[in-house]
Amino acid sequence: MIIDLSNIQDNPNLVEDIEKSTLRMATQAIYDYRDLARDVFKAEFDLVSDIGEDITREALDRLGMSRINQRLFGKIDYKQARYLFHPEYAVRQALFIDSKSEKISDQRTVTLQLSQLSMEVRQNRSGKEVKIKGKIPEVIDLGGVQYITTTIFVKYNYDRNQHDVNELRSITIAAIPNGLLQDRYNANEDDTIWLAGRNSPARGEEFRVRLSFARLKGKAPWRVQHIPTSPEAFQWSS
Repeated sequence: MIIDLSNIQDNPNLVEDIEKSTLRMATQAIYDYRDLARDVFKAEFDLVSDIGEDITREALDRLGMSRINQRLFGKIDYKQARYLFHPEYAVRQALFIDSKSEKISDQRTVTLQLSQLSMEVRQNRSGKEVKIKGKIPEVIDLGGVQYITTTIFVKYNYDRNQHDVNELRSITIAAIPNGLLQDRYNANEDDTIWLAGRNSPARGEEFRVRLSFARLKGKAPWRVQHIPTSPEAFQWSS
């Protein structure tokens, strides 16, 4: 009943199917929570990054999922080993969901670290070709049991009004392709979904890269979902 992941690299369409199903789950959780999320942004005066993390965690916990009692590690806000059930199969999944909160002027991208990726970043940067592998395995082996990794990013786009109150404007949710889909989404330095990150190699800052939502959406429209705040209607982008 549980998929054997030892040859999953031979079935990229299955990987796509797993990620699409997971994105639907995460999008539904955040959509159901969007009104409360707007209220929380207005009422809280914590760091906006902390507010976003709390909202994502609460939204997912409220929706619930089929959990596996296995601890995951990594620099990502929400980590959960789980079962994903499909009419034709079931799979063990290591689900990683990270949250970002930034001014709406920065809503077109999200900045990522290598510790949040299983893909290899291939891009041209400062006139040079860059190829740097992400630090999350495509498939994680924990005690002889394999879990396919899936990474989702939730981006809270807000403004700060004249009274210094945070106004949530929209939420962008993106499914980052597993490294097994490298050739579909980032085959080479010129065919890329990445933009240069906000780090300075000259100052020894850790490598970062920005995901372009437009470029990812151009590859697969369903991978980027944009949820407006009420009363605007949300429509799944397929």
